[in-house]
Amino acid sequence: MSGVTIKTKVHFGCGQRSKKQMRTGAQPPPVARRLPRVAKLMALAVRFEGLLNDGVVANQAELATLGHVSRARVTQIMNLLNLAPDIQEELLFLPPVEQGKDTLTERDLRAIVAVADWRK
Repeated sequence: MSGVTIKTKVHFGCGQRSKKQMRTGAQPPPVARRLPRVAKLMALAVRFEGLLNDGVVANQAELATLGHVSRARVTQIMNLLNLAPDIQEELLFLPPVEQGKDTLTERDLRAIVAVADWRK
């Protein structure tokens, strides 16, 4: 009995509707990209503002309780809304971090958000 043997590399990837799909060839290296933390915090501040405006939560103290963080931390996050809208938009669309630490942190912005005058 003689048979034919074919050897090839395969890997599994996500197909339609997150179903695993077998693909030929070597598996591509994982992309180690992530959103900057300040972009996530800016989005969280916008979300918190929406929850407050819609009446889902009564105040920032309730947000702190639900999020298991201090009221001061919620205030720090909400202070990002003191930035001009165009700066907020830039923060939301910062490019992903390839590796290492973020170039811009929320702590770096604290002095800027303390000034409520957008012209400065």
